[in-house]
Amino acid sequence: MSTNRLLSLDAFRGLTVAAMILVNNPGSWGAIYPPLEHAKWNGCTPTDLIFPFFLFIVGMSIHFAYHNKLRDGLTKKIFLKIFRRTLIIFGLGVLLAWFPVFSLERLLHLRVPGVLQRISLVFFCCSLLYFKTNWLAQIRIALVLLFGYFLLMTLVPVPGFGPANLEPETNLAAWLDRLLLSGHLWSQSKTWDPEGLLSTLPAVATGIIGLLTGQMFSRIEKSETRTVWLFFVGAVLIATGLLWGLVFPVNKSLWTSSFVLYTAGIGMQVFAFCYWVIDVHGLKKWAMPFVYFGMNAIFVFVASGAIAKLMTRIKIGEEQISLWGLIYRDYYHSWLAAKDASLLLAITFVLIFLAVLWWMYKKKIFIKV
Repeated sequence: MSTNRLLSLDAFRGLTVAAMILVNNPGSWGAIYPPLEHAKWNGCTPTDLIFPFFLFIVGMSIHFAYHNKLRDGLTKKIFLKIFRRTLIIFGLGVLLAWFPVFSLERLLHLRVPGVLQRISLVFFCCSLLYFKTNWLAQIRIALVLLFGYFLLMTLVPVPGFGPANLEPETNLAAWLDRLLLSGHLWSQSKTWDPEGLLSTLPAVATGIIGLLTGQMFSRIEKSETRTVWLFFVGAVLIATGLLWGLVFPVNKSLWTSSFVLYTAGIGMQVFAFCYWVIDVHGLKKWAMPFVYFGMNAIFVFVASGAIAKLMTRIKIGEEQISLWGLIYRDYYHSWLAAKDASLLLAITFVLIFLAVLWWMYKKKIFIKV
């Protein structure tokens, strides 16, 4: 079986993208079911799994995209391709943050970190590691990143605040973000960023685990053995993450080392399930809607974010309610309870994109960067 195009990996990617659109676009942010919200600080909800799944998939995808080119090494052509893709993804993240009011004033105070920006950096680092190191060195690098981050966050005193701590505004990562990116941080906090600089280090480790998962997958020939190992290693990572979480809490905003292991383990098991059901047993029909999302992931990521931002910017009537709020109020909340209406509008948004992506798939339109 060729591993160049695993339908299960496309479905896993698409499931993650669809889940992202669902949780990012409720009818009302004041009416959301708890599993569709991020943990307030420590802890992990299903929504908190989405971003680490993206980075885990990035790592796996690097292996399947480049494993046939390892013999040639990191040539100038390959490096430029990696660098170009990194710049494009990072640029799309910045452009999406700037959209839809492209003013100089907004640019001067634009948020620099972001989801696409972190994805681009993890892609760049993991791609270079894939070509320049072997699997054993990659494990060592991941361990250095995870333990190094743990020691930095729990032992290094925070200038201006005193002893090391893991509170939102007084931890070392928040201090570094304010020092280097003041005025360009997450608008809801202004003093720290969930995709900040220091926490990008353990995020790279999430990508490395994806790299290692792809390599383990390719080295095992039997599908049954592959699946068992994926579930087993995933379980070990989950247990290790939970144990580490006793001293370094599972926390998405800080991207703690325990969060890396815990979420990567779950990601490994979700992929194992998709692989066993879709690629091994051939049960593909149920997964095709997710494949449509997975085959045009960057397009739907950017398009969904841009459309949602535009609809909240457009104000209607004397009360100046947003177009999104008007649709929620008049066509959903008018006949449903608040949380049900909010969820149904989010599902509608996902289904609209599903129709567009189905058409693109049928027309063989795949937007890559």
